[in-house]
Amino acid sequence: MIIARIPLRISLGGGGTDLPSFYANHGGLLIAAAIDKYVYITIHQTFIDEMIIKYSQMERVASVDQIKHPIIREALSLTDIAETNLEITSMADIPAGTGLGSSGSFTTALLKALHHYRKNLVHPRELAEQACHIEIDRLNEPIGKQDQYIASYGGITCFEFHPEGDVTAWPINISGETFYNLEDNLLLFFTGYSRSASSILKEQDEKSRNDDKGMVENLHYVKELGYRICEALETGELHTFGNLMNEHWQHKKERSGKMSNNAIDGWYDLALKNGAIGGKLIGAGGGGFLMFYTEEKTKLRHAMRQVGLTEVRFKFDFEGTKIVV
Repeated sequence: MIIARIPLRISLGGGGTDLPSFYANHGGLLIAAAIDKYVYITIHQTFIDEMIIKYSQMERVASVDQIKHPIIREALSLTDIAETNLEITSMADIPAGTGLGSSGSFTTALLKALHHYRKNLVHPRELAEQACHIEIDRLNEPIGKQDQYIASYGGITCFEFHPEGDVTAWPINISGETFYNLEDNLLLFFTGYSRSASSILKEQDEKSRNDDKGMVENLHYVKELGYRICEALETGELHTFGNLMNEHWQHKKERSGKMSNNAIDGWYDLALKNGAIGGKLIGAGGGGFLMFYTEEKTKLRHAMRQVGLTEVRFKFDFEGTKIVV
């Protein structure tokens, strides 16, 4: 049996500039961190001449082209695996549709497991690009590249997206003290809402492709915030980082009316009144997880617990995609 494990992620700055519709003309910059919440893919050979696919549903098929799950079908096709005596199963620590990059992690973990099955060595960059190729090029999803890249590389990493499609990745240069303070002071709360990232990102994608002035200016500003956030982290100015997160969220909300709602706005305002310096909704928006930077953790946790939000505690992951068995 092969078991691949791949981390989910949180975005720290520059989110939205990793969509091809923006970076193809303007370049993009994004900072993301892998966390110790994972997607798992298992593959093993069976003695039955059919493929068994288990995710939120179960499929039994006679050939790859009969698989309904689009990512699994395309990943098997890309890796030239046609064997029918395989069982593929997926599991995750966090439900899909909650903004932590589960779709990109799923694709990357699946490819890692399939390459291991084929005894192929694959570099994190190649793994990320193949995952992006499946989701963006083959399946035409209006998404960016950050999820696949941070899942492949792990750590707290800066990614620069170049107009020609290349991606430059480098680990952020922060001190040990800053690292531990950042890990301790970032709190993650589940809103209770899940949503489709594609439906929200489609609006941004279409406006960027049509060179909508408001959207393009917004993303330019968010990209600049990404550089400022990187500088704040590398100089240990975490209070400034928290303020920049708040500024990032205010601009992110302007990109779509679906980005937030009254409940999310109410929780966010309550958090600011109870010790949060800044925060944002992780992912495309509309639901999922609220993340805050605070230096008053007990006060903020109490306030969020009082309104029924569940905290998910985490640490950073520095291993990226990994075969564990």
